[in-house]
Amino acid sequence: MNFSSDNIELFLAVLDRGSFSAAARSLRRVPSAVSMAIANMEAELGFPLFDRSHREPTPTALALALAPHARLIADQLRQLQVHAIELSQGLESRLSIGVTSDINGAGLLAAVKTLSQRYPLLDIEVLTAPQDEVLHMLHQGRVSVCLAFGGLNVNSAEQFHFVGAESLVATLSPQHPALSGAADELFLEDLVNVRQIMVASRDLPMVDLRPRVAESYWRTDSLPMALNMVEAGLGWGNFPLSLTAPLLAQGRLVRLKFKNTKNELRLPMHLIWLKSRPLDKAARELVALMRDAPPAA
Repeated sequence: MNFSSDNIELFLAVLDRGSFSAAARSLRRVPSAVSMAIANMEAELGFPLFDRSHREPTPTALALALAPHARLIADQLRQLQVHAIELSQGLESRLSIGVTSDINGAGLLAAVKTLSQRYPLLDIEVLTAPQDEVLHMLHQGRVSVCLAFGGLNVNSAEQFHFVGAESLVATLSPQHPALSGAADELFLEDLVNVRQIMVASRDLPMVDLRPRVAESYWRTDSLPMALNMVEAGLGWGNFPLSLTAPLLAQGRLVRLKFKNTKNELRLPMHLIWLKSRPLDKAARELVALMRDAPPAA
């Protein structure tokens, strides 16, 4: 037989209510109509769903075997109905979010998780790229909102909300010759002539040069690759402390100590969107969730 939403609802109502009369009341039907509908289903299936030899119908083993699948389909149908209503009320069909490659997105993902529980059928994509590419995707309309480091200049076309701050720290492989057993004696300017590994776009120029110190640098668009390159002794890197902490704890990287300054560049983290492109419902709620969450330390 071809199952429909009606006979699935009917089957589960009898199963859950324990009688034809109780199921009929929940469905606002007469008991005879419910009994007849179940009998028609059984005739099409070729086996009984309920044993009628007792005072109340008892589900058969075959009925119980069908029940989990029927519940799954019924739940999906309810979600579909709710989602259709939400779409009619302004919920976007897809929410695209950009995240800067070398930023800690834990707070964003917590908000995305809450949003996904609120709207189970919402299609959410999270795209990671270096800072300049993420902002480029935002201005090209590829993403609706992005998580990025706050820049020195304010772009009048953008609107942002501060969601926390991140400390960038200079790190180096413990085997790198620049250390030479005297990490406590380094000056920040000593790094100018040591190759730096940076997370940057392959095609776009770096707009914010605060993390750059060295004259010579190699770039990659992946933070994991950048960390691997530094660990391999190919250069030093200025990376988020929250993301490098495990490698520092394992001794795979060393946090440099400078004689003339503190090894820490504190950068704000912003959730950014365009003023000219009003946010749809899910994007607005994502901003609200992050706005109401405690700022990331």
